[in-house]
Amino acid sequence: MNKEIISLKEVKTFRSRSEEFFPIDWYKQMHRNTPVHFDEGTNTWHVFKYNHVKEVLTNYDVFSTEGPRTTIPVGANNKEGTLPDHVNIMVDPPMHRKRRSLLSAAFTPRSLKDWEPRIQHIATQLIDTIPENSTVDIVQALAAPFPGMVIAELFGVPIHDQSQFKHWVDILFQPFDKSNQKEIEREKQKAAKEYYQYLYPIVVQKRLNPSDDIISDLTSAEVDGETFTDDEIVRVSMLLLGAGVETTSHALANTFYSLLYDDPFLYEELRNDVELIPQAVEEMLRYRFQISKRERTVKKDNDLLGTPLKKGDVVVAWMSAANMDEEVFTDPFTLNIHRANNKKHLTFGKGPHFCLGAPLARLELTLALKTFLQRFSRIEAGATFDLEKNLTDSAPGQSLTSLPLKVYR
Repeated sequence: MNKEIISLKEVKTFRSRSEEFFPIDWYKQMHRNTPVHFDEGTNTWHVFKYNHVKEVLTNYDVFSTEGPRTTIPVGANNKEGTLPDHVNIMVDPPMHRKRRSLLSAAFTPRSLKDWEPRIQHIATQLIDTIPENSTVDIVQALAAPFPGMVIAELFGVPIHDQSQFKHWVDILFQPFDKSNQKEIEREKQKAAKEYYQYLYPIVVQKRLNPSDDIISDLTSAEVDGETFTDDEIVRVSMLLLGAGVETTSHALANTFYSLLYDDPFLYEELRNDVELIPQAVEEMLRYRFQISKRERTVKKDNDLLGTPLKKGDVVVAWMSAANMDEEVFTDPFTLNIHRANNKKHLTFGKGPHFCLGAPLARLELTLALKTFLQRFSRIEAGATFDLEKNLTDSAPGQSLTSLPLKVYR
């Protein structure tokens, strides 16, 4: 079923890309004035407080993942660009458990341990190409290519093709509004067909000659006698490849932005104690992943959020706003890697639909940051950086297209 897209731009009009990039003032306003907000234009409810967001994400008896509307403009309205019903995990338990368990076969703790040397090799390879004592665009040099190369390696896709499928991913994850919906939908359908035609022969080959990669694991995954067809693996892989590229690239670029502009002393602190890097990653995910949200459809009348909700209502849970809740995080609008509870952030969601790729994303961010810190003694902001001119629309919100920084050995 093709879902109607709930556009952020119809819910909140930001004055600039920069304001949307870090909508901290809006979050403050909604927390204090209307933590449960009804938007008449889109006929949707919006919640911003931590406990409300958690309730919406975890209470699937009342708030359903299944519904005719979505906030996630991913995929295309053709066969190639949608998930097959058999493997669509955007359903409620108990059906969700079976479908997710099929995918989970490829994302186990054992896999992460096996993958770490491969991910480390890619991080080292990219960072070693950055010239010492120079100015580098860290988005193009590391944040953009790194997740694509990692996901290509882990899925068994030719790594030299990562820029091509990154292009398809960028299109399939492109948000839109009513003014450009038809044009972007045509682009998405074209990209989905090309992406599908690229992946299908790879999947067929992996089934005949499996190797140590995720696509091969998917060809052999089985739960209660159910398995994936080649078509299903292609379409699932398109989604997983895309999610693994887009969100991690966004998070990594934002981390470097934060090291330059949020706390210029943090880089030296981390270099002097690399054991702090996992804490820094969690705080960056809490503080700098700006537009993380999910929608749910109300199953039955209730007042669990302190206001009457009717069956069929759509509620949007703003995880990024919940990450700024003063009742949960002390001084939440400040970056603090020593925050005792920063791992309580909801950036990856909560409950049965917690992000399947979260452990992989954490590992990638940790290894990339550690490798960079060990190579370069310090960094400085580029002299003429204009944030407004270096942002673009993406599924995770405004994303950096360029970020110049000076590196010193």
